[in-house]
Amino acid sequence: MEQQAKLKKLLTAVYFLASAVLQTVIGAPFNLSFFAWVAFVPFVMASLVNEKNLLVIVVSYIVGLLYWLGNLYWLVPITIPGWFVVCLYLAVYWPIIAMCLRYCVQKRIPLWLSLPILVVGAEAAWGWLFSWRFLAHSQYRNIPLIQIADIFGAAGVSFIIAIVNGAICETILSLKNTRRRQGYGGQAKTQRINIISGIVITILTAAATLFYGRYRIEQTAEFIEAGPKIGVVQSNVVIESATEVEPAETTFLNMLAESRKCLLESRPALIIWPETMVEAILDESYLKLITEDCTTKIFHKALMRHANEGVYLLVGAFAGDAEIAGDQIEMKTNYNSAFLYEPNNIGTRQHYNKIHLVPFGEYIPLKNQLPFIYNYLMTLTPYTYDYTLDAGTEYTIFKMPLQDKIYRFGVMICFEDTIGQLGRKLTLNKNGNKRADWLVNITNDGWFVKKGGKKIKATSELSQHMAICVFRAVENRLSIIRCANTGISCLIDSLGNIKDNFSAGTLGKKAIQRTGQQGWFADNISIDKRVTAFSKYGQILDIGCAICLILTAVMSIYKVRGKK
Repeated sequence: MEQQAKLKKLLTAVYFLASAVLQTVIGAPFNLSFFAWVAFVPFVMASLVNEKNLLVIVVSYIVGLLYWLGNLYWLVPITIPGWFVVCLYLAVYWPIIAMCLRYCVQKRIPLWLSLPILVVGAEAAWGWLFSWRFLAHSQYRNIPLIQIADIFGAAGVSFIIAIVNGAICETILSLKNTRRRQGYGGQAKTQRINIISGIVITILTAAATLFYGRYRIEQTAEFIEAGPKIGVVQSNVVIESATEVEPAETTFLNMLAESRKCLLESRPALIIWPETMVEAILDESYLKLITEDCTTKIFHKALMRHANEGVYLLVGAFAGDAEIAGDQIEMKTNYNSAFLYEPNNIGTRQHYNKIHLVPFGEYIPLKNQLPFIYNYLMTLTPYTYDYTLDAGTEYTIFKMPLQDKIYRFGVMICFEDTIGQLGRKLTLNKNGNKRADWLVNITNDGWFVKKGGKKIKATSELSQHMAICVFRAVENRLSIIRCANTGISCLIDSLGNIKDNFSAGTLGKKAIQRTGQQGWFADNISIDKRVTAFSKYGQILDIGCAICLILTAVMSIYKVRGKK
């Protein structure tokens, strides 16, 4: 008996570790996406192999912590304490899923039903803070499969993958218990029914998903119209720390030179620069208060001259409300923003203030609510001062008149493209009609690269960030142009295809290779007229699964306490 108990302990650890490895390699940059269909099988086995709840909780949490620490290694250069605290939080969902699975099995809820609900519910919960490493993200290159995201969002894809994992587990455990004629599911006849029903439902669900995907792909040509040519300028500025950055003037001149090359060689209607690559406050209220020889004013005039060469120019910069306080200029608000400079327009520019700020990266939580915790959290940031930005409130749609047509587009800054809710709010107006022709993601991923001699080495963050963005395109049937400092800049069509090659440019031909490069590319964008269920109704599946997860967790805790 003692030897058997030791074996179960060992199996619990081995199974959880196997699941951690599989969940790691399924996504970018490894892209072994086929393992996603079995990645949770060892997780389920680990959750059920041992009778002791405490052992499962402890082992799953430790392995979950190792999983997140390894996969979010790219946060280390920014903040080691912050990296560790975020991983401590995210690891909590491993024992939550494990204990909920044990409860569902005891209640004879089939795994092909319980596992997808729990996994999607957990993804929705941790996505509230950090929408990263969902099961769905591993399938960003599986174009037929991910089309279901235009109904259920990325959660729909995760759900399908988890159903298959659950059905495999159900089959394994049912066969095992059929031989014993007793156990986790009851008698042999019940076990056979579980196996057959699970397999049939899984096959039908997967087949329907792929059929729907093919249907949406084949009908696309009916709803597509040609859009304008758009240029993207990619900078290559490594941000090694909060203080070690390239001088703003150097960055600006490099960007301007590349932008002019793009304009002269390809004549795009719009040129895009990455997030915060204009290190200046371009808000009108601030510009009015500064002198002509101020660097910010010089940047502003140079951008106006460039736009007056006959191109719309979208740049990442800062904004805020400025006022005179004594003999100094005081900023009442500070925003991370995108500004659109228009040809032959010296007046007010359209701009968007980032709405969803990154915790620790752009604001410190709990400053007013719990000051003592706030003071501790300050030690987890890459800065020695409170750099908190203000959150924008308006989902701005930029208007771009061109010949006899007015094009419209929305902008997602930095990690805003990981948030499904934001993408859909930019897509439709209050009447449920499409108000954007495409979306733009400007981001500064220069925090997440490393210098290796003269070369710049990309971390996994760059390819994973791009993979997540694919789902915003499919969910809303909008092409997305990504413009990223250090990469990966690319064009994603409304089916989720990441487009290699371009009509003109100096960046790498293959999108995935555009890391650690400075350059530009230009290409024509397509406009998809379809309105999706996801754009209209949002994350219904995510929310429903999250509620089920919470209820199951509460009942599981109540049951464990009742045993005591």
